Amino acid sequence: MSLIAIGSDHAGYELKQHLVEVLQAGGHDVLDHGTHSTEAVDYPEICASVARTVRDGNALFGIVIGGSGQGEQLAANKVHGVRAALCNDLYTARMARQHNDANVLSIGGRVVGTGLADEIVQLFLTTPFEGGRHLRRVEQVMQIERDETARADNDSANDSANDNDNANANANDNPEF
Repeated sequence: MSLIAIGSDHAGYELKQHLVEVLQAGGHDVLDHGTHSTEAVDYPEICASVARTVRDGNALFGIVIGGSGQGEQLAANKVHGVRAALCNDLYTARMARQHNDANVLSIGGRVVGTGLADEIVQLFLTTPFEGGRHLRRVEQVMQIERDETARADNDSANDSANDNDNANANANDNPEF
């Protein structure tokens, strides 16, 4: 079928393990980014790793799981090109795909039981993006991301130029140079 990237923190570990089994039984290949126990771990890098795998085209979809799923969604969405959606019910899972072309699913392991999680994942993976007016909106969201990147790059370049100007001014103020 398809390759799915998955990752969780300690709070989502048990649900992640369950979903890995379910996905594999459904014929999917799964790339597990961790964590590999219930020992406390910080989630941002795990979620970013899942998101980068999707962005780079090495997985069709990603799944990130935490206690509530909120932080995991936020971390995944920091990766440019990723549209992560927190879906702790069937409606948001369907709408995330149909209207927003979400490519990473976030689930709260302390919010959703395994039966509902199975349904959410299945719905998310099988619901097509409708396109049409929704494509225009997704493109607008992605344009915001590109604009913000350009703005940040410009701000960074200006900061570097100001740092160089300040260094040169300080050097000129010191007669020993």
